[in-house]
Amino acid sequence: MSKLSVNNKIIDTILVLDFGSQYTQLIARRVRESDVYSEILPWDIDEEKIKKLNPKGIILSGGPNSVTKSYTPRAPQIVFDLNVPILGICYGMQTLAEQMGGHVISSDQKEFGHSELEILTESILFKDLDNKINVWMSHGDQVQDLPDDYDLIASTSSAPIAAMQHKKLPIFAIQFHPEVTHTEDGQSILENFIFKSCNAEPHWKMDDLISSRIEEIKQKVKEDKVLLGLSGGVDSSVTAVLLYKAIGNNLTCVFVDNGLLRKGEGDQVMQTFKDNMKLNVIKSESQEIFLRHLENIEDPEQKRKVIGRTFIDVFDAEAIKLKDIKFLAQGTIYPDVIESSGSESNEARVIKSHHNVGGLPDEMEFDLVEPLRDLFKDEVRRMGIKLGIPKEMLERHPFPGPGLGVRIIGEITKEKTLILQEADHIFIEELIKADLYDKVSQAFAVLLPVKSVGVVGDERRYAEVIGLRAVETVDFMTARWAHLPYKFLEHVSNRIVNEIEEVSRVVYDISSKPPATIEWE
Repeated sequence: MSKLSVNNKIIDTILVLDFGSQYTQLIARRVRESDVYSEILPWDIDEEKIKKLNPKGIILSGGPNSVTKSYTPRAPQIVFDLNVPILGICYGMQTLAEQMGGHVISSDQKEFGHSELEILTESILFKDLDNKINVWMSHGDQVQDLPDDYDLIASTSSAPIAAMQHKKLPIFAIQFHPEVTHTEDGQSILENFIFKSCNAEPHWKMDDLISSRIEEIKQKVKEDKVLLGLSGGVDSSVTAVLLYKAIGNNLTCVFVDNGLLRKGEGDQVMQTFKDNMKLNVIKSESQEIFLRHLENIEDPEQKRKVIGRTFIDVFDAEAIKLKDIKFLAQGTIYPDVIESSGSESNEARVIKSHHNVGGLPDEMEFDLVEPLRDLFKDEVRRMGIKLGIPKEMLERHPFPGPGLGVRIIGEITKEKTLILQEADHIFIEELIKADLYDKVSQAFAVLLPVKSVGVVGDERRYAEVIGLRAVETVDFMTARWAHLPYKFLEHVSNRIVNEIEEVSRVVYDISSKPPATIEWE
C-alpha cells in the first residue's frame, strides 16, 4: 500500500511501525476512529516504502523484546529523517530513549495493569486533561536516564520516567498504552498527537469511502465480469454488495455450502442475497465432498488446510463452468493481510492461515479485486450498514472460516455436525430470547471428543458432551468468560439434553483469554 486517495484526494496517513505488540492493530483502529487513515508496517520494512507512504506522523508500537539485549528491533533512520511527529509507545518509548542516548534497564518492579499517571510538565499530548490519569501498563523494562534534549513529562509510582518529550522537536514517548480501553482519556491522548502535533485532516469518512470504492471498482473492472466466493460472513457479504453497486449483474457469486455452517445459514444466505437483494448467486451443495475429504482427520490445523483446499477445488470447479470471467473478488480485510505476513517484513511470521490471502491455484488466471483490503472489521460492518445489508447479518458473532470444523473436536462426521448445529442453535436462540446475545461478544457450542453417562427417564444414556462458550471482549485480543446467569445456563442445558437425544451432558467453559483462546481449536 502507498499513499491513499478518497474521491481523488490524497488523504493524510498516520504510520504505525509494528514492533510485535499484541495491541498494534488496536493503535491503527483507534487512529481511524478519529477519521484519520492509519497503516501498519513492520519495523524492518524497506525504508523506501515508508518514504513513499509520506506519513503525517509515525507511532512506534510496543513489543515483546528488550532493548537491553543486542540485536533487538530499533526504529529505522527514515523515521527521524522524515521530520514528522513521532510517538513511541512502551517498547517504542524504550527504543527511542536508547537510540537518542538515554538508558533503559530491566526493572525489578515490573508493571502490569492499572497505574496512576501524574502529569508533571505541560505537554501537547496531555492538553486539556486532568493532572492524574488512570492508565494501563504492560512492561518489564523502563527508561532510567532521559536522553539529552528530552524533558520528563509524566511519572507513575513504579516508573519515574513514564512519559518524555523532545525539548524542540515533536517527538513524544509514553510507557503506557493509550490504545486500550483500560486507559482513561487514551483516545484524547492519541487525538492530541494526531491533530495538535501532526495536524492531520479527518478525511477517512465512510460515506466518502463507499462512493470512492465504487468508482475505483468501475474504473478497474469496466465491462468485464467478476467472480466472488460468497460465504455469508461479514467480509464477503459487504464485498458482494459493494461490487453489485458498482457493476450490477456483471458480478457472479458462488456460495459453497460445505455442511459446516450454522443451522439454517445456507438458506438464510440465499434468501438475503439472491431473493431479497437480487444478486446473481450460484449455490454449490458440497457437504458430502467436504465430509469425504475430512474423513479420519483429527488434527485442527490439518482440518483447516483440508477445508481450505477443498473449498478451492469446489470453487474452481464452479468457476470453470462460467464464461468470460476476468476478475476474482475476495473479501480480504486488513487483519488478514497483516497476520498472513502480507506486509513483507523481513521477520514476518504467519500467525494462522487465511482463506482470503494467497492459496489460490495458479491455473485460476484472474485479476484480483479486493475492495476491503485496507479496512478493519468494525469499518467493514459500518460500511455494510450503509450499504443496506441486514443488521442481524452484520452484527452476528464472529464465526471461524472453517466453520463448525474447528468446533467439533476430533474427527468430523455428518452425525456430529447435525448434533452441534442443533445445540448451537438452541444456545443462540435462548441468548436472543433472554436479551443476552448483544451483551456477549461471542457465544457458541463445542462438541467434545468424549462421551458421558446420563440418565433420561429410567434409562441410562451414554452419549456426547456439549461445551458452551461465551466471552466478553472489546478487541478480541483479551477476553473474559461471560458470567451468564445460572438459571439461564440451567435452562439451556435442559433444552439441549432433552431435545438432542445424542447428548447426555452440557458443560460451561469458564476460561479467559489469556491463557485460553476463544475458539477451542
